[in-house]
Amino acid sequence: MITIYTDGSCLTNPGNGGWAAIINDGKEIKKISGNEKNTTNNRMELLAPINALKDMLSICKKWNNWMD
Repeated sequence: MITIYTDGSCLTNPGNGGWAAIINDGKEIKKISGNEKNTTNNRMELLAPINALKDMLSICKKWNNWMD
């Protein structure tokens, strides 16, 4: 099973922001992150899981995803 932890934030809204994700596939823990200028907190919160899912495709080609 793959477990993903994500977070994103901005210093001001809008302002400088960043996102990060930790991907644990049970064998390896991978950390990814990014940042942008003049962005929003919501955008950073959403970019974290989007980029984690993109990165996860290199680990696993078949997976299920549930979101609301």
